Amino acid sequence: MELVDLGRSGLRVTPIGLGMASIGRPAYINLGHGEDLGADRSVAAVQALAVDVLDTAWEQGVRHVDTARSYGRAEEFLATWMEARELGREDLTVSSKWGYEYTADWMVDPPSGKHEEKNHSVAHLHHQWDESERLLGDRLALYQVHSATFDSGVLDDRQVFDALAAIREQGVVVGITVTGVAQRDLIRRSMEIEYDGRFLFETVQATWNLLETSAEDGLAEAAYEGIGVIVKEALANGRLTERNRLGGDGDLVEALGDAADALKVSLDAAAIAAALAQPWSHAVLSGAATPEQLKSNLRAMGAEWTDRLAKPFENFLESPKDYWRTRSFLPWT
Repeated sequence: MELVDLGRSGLRVTPIGLGMASIGRPAYINLGHGEDLGADRSVAAVQALAVDVLDTAWEQGVRHVDTARSYGRAEEFLATWMEARELGREDLTVSSKWGYEYTADWMVDPPSGKHEEKNHSVAHLHHQWDESERLLGDRLALYQVHSATFDSGVLDDRQVFDALAAIREQGVVVGITVTGVAQRDLIRRSMEIEYDGRFLFETVQATWNLLETSAEDGLAEAAYEGIGVIVKEALANGRLTERNRLGGDGDLVEALGDAADALKVSLDAAAIAAALAQPWSHAVLSGAATPEQLKSNLRAMGAEWTDRLAKPFENFLESPKDYWRTRSFLPWT
């Protein structure tokens, strides 16, 4: 894959990157995730799977990997793999995120019922930056706020801005990821924050897929201003794959199957092709949990998504409220 500019951030990435949400911990909300990991959820077993996926990504030409402090041991797995392969920042663009803490203690069903907890305080930023820097060192190219919301107050905290600006002075690009029903407005708010005549947040990562397109106006505005745009959850946590057996999604899966047949790819690749085709999209993350899934996702690179293929999906668009409610009920497996 050829490298593309991530806006005017100075970073260059492949159009499809690898997100490590599903390969750094023993449970995640993607449909069928439990089948991917199997019965052995030990640290060693999950790390071995992560290495297989990372090796496949490298062999297939992927040159962007996205992780986070809350993805269990994902940063550790990535750092160990890069060291073993003697890969540095000039070989692979590594992005990570702060703002959530992994709390499940390597359990699929933690007693608290919680796998992660949000904390967007400046103290937590300092703490998690120290952890990320210790593990990834100068391999880390992009550090992002993880799933900003208005409720967390992170977009009104001058101390956080100052701390992020200090990180930027160390040569690390600062970005933001957004989530929930207000993604568009969060993106616009983030663009109001400037340091030294530049946007503080030089990249934005947001959910966009054939079911949830509400962020696209904000993403288009960000791309126009030179901010790098990364699409996450292009497969709607598995709803836009053949694994979807959720009640009420039958017609959606059938329509996606028709599009996939027209493109001569799998359903997942068709959905990713739709995200790649958006004029404001610089990069799309694959959330693959196995080498086979990743190879299937990457076939989107050769698929030409058209307006004709997109038209039927206008009937399946969900309101942000409905989409995010459904997502909140997906079980960790």
